[in-house]
Amino acid sequence: ANGAGSLTTVKYQERAKTCHWRHVMAWIVLVLSGICEAVWAVALDKSQGFTKIIPVIVFFCGLAASMAGLSYAMRSISVGAAYVIWVGIGAAITVVYGMVVGEESVSVLKILCLIGMVACIAGLKLAN
Repeated sequence: ANGAGSLTTVKYQERAKTCHWRHVMAWIVLVLSGICEAVWAVALDKSQGFTKIIPVIVFFCGLAASMAGLSYAMRSISVGAAYVIWVGIGAAITVVYGMVVGEESVSVLKILCLIGMVACIAGLKLAN
């Protein structure tokens, strides 16, 4: 009986490790898909109404990667948390990109709001 219990414990520990790593991978993929969201948003702008071929290709590739990653992450992360974090990452990166390249004005209020948004995203991750 002792051997069977020990084997069950080992199987449970292995399953727990697998679930843990699946969950960690889901978060990594979610962050990467949020980055891809920013890529497709910027590419959409650069495509000038789908008239420039390279930005159009980047848009569709970024969109596909972003949606695939979000879909994968939602297998382990609740839809509410995954979606708001995905959107938040994409929005924050898109705004920062716009500020860096000079397409978006920079202000203390915008920077404080971005910091607040990132803090909220981190808070949702910690609460999940």
